[in-house]
Amino acid sequence: MGNNTELEPIDFGCIRPPVHLHLPARYLALFNGVETLLEKFTPHALAVETQFVHKNAQTAIKLGMARGAVLICAAKHNIPIYEYAPKKAKLAVVGHGGASKEQVQKMVQLLLKLPTPPEPQDAADALIIAICHAHRSCLTENS
Repeated sequence: MGNNTELEPIDFGCIRPPVHLHLPARYLALFNGVETLLEKFTPHALAVETQFVHKNAQTAIKLGMARGAVLICAAKHNIPIYEYAPKKAKLAVVGHGGASKEQVQKMVQLLLKLPTPPEPQDAADALIIAICHAHRSCLTENS
């Protein structure tokens, strides 16, 4: 991404394994969904949120397992992984580390020139991480 290059989303959304599946099958569905995307788009890097400690330990464990499935998939395909804290990514892109989901959606819509805010909100969260990585990569390339 050069200085005059605009960001353009090629795909976004969420991989949502069926809730009726047992957890191992849901993690496998997530892995397979990510693998399909990696094979389709052959990215040079994968940017993910850093792990955070959730108030509910069970939720934190499940999120960690899902994150692990994604990281293993990237490692399997030899794709470098870059991690960004959600608050730092929001601060870098939105200008406020505690930005609301709606503020993130609106900023992503503006930056990517989307006709509507990205849905679901999780997609906007992922896009803000991607934008943060793109900006950081641009700064690193131009240093």
